[in-house]
Amino acid sequence: MKKALILAFTGILALSAPAIAQTAADTDKSLDGLFGDHKPYADFLAKLQKAVAADDKETVASMVDYPFQARIGGKAVKINDARHFIADYDKVVTAKVKGAVAKQTYPTLFANWQGVMIGDGEVWFSEIGKDEQHMAVKIIAIND
Repeated sequence: MKKALILAFTGILALSAPAIAQTAADTDKSLDGLFGDHKPYADFLAKLQKAVAADDKETVASMVDYPFQARIGGKAVKINDARHFIADYDKVVTAKVKGAVAKQTYPTLFANWQGVMIGDGEVWFSEIGKDEQHMAVKIIAIND
């Protein structure tokens, strides 16, 4: 019985290994498939992490697509512009959001057709624009 349990557990670990052992190359491939190019997303994550760690409200505000809805205390709040975002920064970019951004690694990003997710959905970002020449990666949601 003990031997059967060990074999079953080993089999489960072997099957789950690809999910556990995701690499930067895997993430590159996934983002390339979804969005055509991974580099803007990798660069965006690095810039966001640096800005949040430095508590650089202006830089983080410049990375948001306005108007947008933040979830503050479980309630949807419409943020109209960078000035409004900066004024409410500490309510929007909470300790939980800062922690998720700080802990996020590039290889473990989750992405789908809607965008890229940090943590458990604390931050979502995606490429936004009217046409190919005016595309930029921006934050599309922040949830505390």
